[in-house]
Amino acid sequence: MRPARFPSRRLAAIAAAFAAGAGPAFAEVSADPPGADLRGRLYDWADGVLVVAHRACHAPAPSRGMTAALPENSLAALDRCLALGVDMVEIDIRRTADGALVVLHDPTVNRTTDGHGRVSQMSLRQVQALRLKSPSGRSGEAPPTLEAFLARAQGRILVNLDVKEPIAEQVAQIVLASGAAGQVLVKARPEPDAAPMADLPPYSGLAFMPMVGAVNGRAARDPAGITARQVSAENRVPAIELCDLRRSDFKAVRAAARLARVRLWSNALAGKGLKGFWARARAGGAAADGRRTWARLVDDGVSVIQTNRPAALLDYLDARSLRGRAPPLVNAAL
Repeated sequence: MRPARFPSRRLAAIAAAFAAGAGPAFAEVSADPPGADLRGRLYDWADGVLVVAHRACHAPAPSRGMTAALPENSLAALDRCLALGVDMVEIDIRRTADGALVVLHDPTVNRTTDGHGRVSQMSLRQVQALRLKSPSGRSGEAPPTLEAFLARAQGRILVNLDVKEPIAEQVAQIVLASGAAGQVLVKARPEPDAAPMADLPPYSGLAFMPMVGAVNGRAARDPAGITARQVSAENRVPAIELCDLRRSDFKAVRAAARLARVRLWSNALAGKGLKGFWARARAGGAAADGRRTWARLVDDGVSVIQTNRPAALLDYLDARSLRGRAPPLVNAAL
C-alpha cells in the first residue's frame, strides 16, 4: 500500500481551521483490511492503536511466559518483539570512531555493556568485542550494527530510529541500501518556521515523523503551526510525536493531525509525551507506563504508544478491542 500524498495546498485549509477554532475532524474507517502491510498500517490512522517497544522488548513479559529481562537495543530483544507481535521497535543509533553505526542508547558503553568508554572514541571492532548486559546478567551478544538489526527485522516489523548524533544523512544511506526503507521511520524536531522536513534530504526517501513540543525543557513556539506546516509535506508524514507538549497546546496540534489523517504518537514513560499528564495519570497510585496512562492517551486520541511494557500494553489493548480499528475519541473537548 503506497501512502497517499498530502498536497501543500491543504496547509491553507488547516490554518483556516485553526483560525475558526475548528474541532478535530473524524476519520472514516479504512476500507483496506488492517495489517495489509507494515507501511500501510503505519499510514492507516484508522488501523487501531500501534505498540512501539522502547529500546526493543527488553522487559520481562510474564503474561506470555517470558520471565527474564533482556539487554535493551539487542537482537534478542528484537526477537522477543517479533514473538509478541509488537508493531514497531524503537532503537537508538550512535557512530563509532571509525564511522560505523551501532545500536546503543548512551554516549558511553558503561551502563549497557561489560566495558567502559565513549562510543565515539571506540572502533567498531572494540565495540563488538563487548557483551551486552541486562538486569538478568551478562549476555553473549555484542552491540549490533544498524545493518545487522535491519537485516534481522526486514519484512517482519516496523523500526523507529532515534538518531542520537548529527548523522542523519549516513543513517538514511544505510537504510536505503539495506532495502528496509519501507519499514523504517525516522524523526527529527523541526524549527518553528521550517519547511516540511519530510520533503527534504535526508528524509525525503523515507517515512519521516516530526517531533513537536518542548526542547530541553523550553516550550516550543507555535506547536500547532509547526504541525500544520509539517503535515503539508508532499511526502506524507504518518505521525506527529508529542514531546513534553503542554496540554494547552495539545488540542490544536491534535486538530491539525486529524485533519491530515495523521497519527499522534506519545511516550508512555514518565516525563515524556504530554506535559502535565503524568500527575493525573498517577492519581490513585497508578504508575506511569501503566493502564491509567494508556487509557488517558487513547481517550485523548493518541494511536501510537511507546512503552517499556509492550506485552502488558498489547494485553490491555486486546481487552479493550483497540487493535485493528479506530479508537473512539473520548476527550474531544479536553
